[in-house]
Amino acid sequence: MSVASHVEELRKKHQSLSDAVKAAERSPAADSVSINQMKKEKMRLKEEIIRLSH
Repeated sequence: MSVASHVEELRKKHQSLSDAVKAAERSPAADSVSINQMKKEKMRLKEEIIRLSH
């Protein structure tokens, strides 16, 4: 897998998590622990995208 395709895959996962976080935050039965875990994973993905892009 090339670096560019790996970065693109990470961006897709990041966007998917972003959508999931937004949906969970709108839910009346939102689980703050799960939301925080998703946000941490989004941050990790973003850091990896930045690292691989340079």
